[in-house]
Amino acid sequence: MFNNINLDKFYQSLLIVLAFLMPLTVFGANVVITIICLVWLFSGNYKSKLNQIISSKLMLASIIFFSIHILGLLWTENIAWGFHIVHKMWYFLLLFPILFTLVKKEYINFYISAFLLAISLTEILSYLVWFEIINPFKNATVFNPTPFMSHISYNPILAFAAYLVLHRILIIRDLGKLKLYFYIFFAFSMSVNMFITGGRAGQVMFFAMLIILIYQIFHFAKIKAFFLSFFLIPLAFLIAYQSSTIFNIRVNDAYHNIARYVDHKDSPVGLRIAFTINSWELIKDNPLIGVGTGDFPNEYKKINEINTPKLPNSENPHNMYVLILAQLGLLGLVPFLSIFYYQIKLSFKSSSRFIRDTGITLPLLFLLIMWSDSYLLGHFTSLVFIFFSSFLYKDFENP
Repeated sequence: MFNNINLDKFYQSLLIVLAFLMPLTVFGANVVITIICLVWLFSGNYKSKLNQIISSKLMLASIIFFSIHILGLLWTENIAWGFHIVHKMWYFLLLFPILFTLVKKEYINFYISAFLLAISLTEILSYLVWFEIINPFKNATVFNPTPFMSHISYNPILAFAAYLVLHRILIIRDLGKLKLYFYIFFAFSMSVNMFITGGRAGQVMFFAMLIILIYQIFHFAKIKAFFLSFFLIPLAFLIAYQSSTIFNIRVNDAYHNIARYVDHKDSPVGLRIAFTINSWELIKDNPLIGVGTGDFPNEYKKINEINTPKLPNSENPHNMYVLILAQLGLLGLVPFLSIFYYQIKLSFKSSSRFIRDTGITLPLLFLLIMWSDSYLLGHFTSLVFIFFSSFLYKDFENP
């Protein structure tokens, strides 16, 4: 049997491994998650664990948000799909609270370093595919080299990783000369990699991240930050637009699909608009409790057959807020938004510049990109969100 010291070391080793695996492999990350959860559930000390969880308003908000999905099964006809959605949301009930009780302040740098090491490996392989040094594999193509996951998930994760590196360079400033050069190169390579891959939401997130970072550098001095953002962000956009074929194409496509929505309803952007418009009819008819946890596909199909019969049906409107409102109404949306409220509120209380800045940035970036997809349903992005949230919002002074 483990004693408390060895058990904690075992947990921390698993957390570091999880931080490394979560941007690389679904199976590998899930194996580590399973081990962590099983050991936690059978290792006793339940009173201390429960006290940590119930003393955190963020943990309670997360558990309530999950519980509303269980409650929503009561007015769901499609129970099978309802349980599918509940399964997608289990991180908010179990994994988030478990990680919250396990993370240690002295290991935070190890978690982040392992995560950034995985991102660097992903980048190297992405460039090798892009330069046609190796053959494309898994999800990667030469035109869109994202090997381990789709560009929809990769670019947001890459944008957040870029923030971690840039924040260390520009704000924390605790790097030795050699390490500083490496971090600068890493930041540059991530910025280029952002625009040789096709994730538009992640690219928007990248520009938003730069704006947030500029405001943080100037301690939210509005005038200085505004003028620097006003100059640098358009400049960065123009450089990317002129130098990246895929970014140029994706921007032009998005513009034309929005400007001529009526003629391009079957485009990726057009479909998202159609999904939102059709879903809004469901929301208007069921504003308080929604159609139920599992009934969105069936109810959307009915609306789609009337409004846009030539377009495909959808199980997901590709907008997290619309999905929650349609499924669970305001009953679901309020606890969902409360998660982000408590994240931001807790960040302001931290004495650590890194924890405060990153703790504000993470929810703001996710609140932005969830307008374009349900990023807390996908494995990679939801795991990154949960993992970082487990230590960014924990009061380590009051265990």
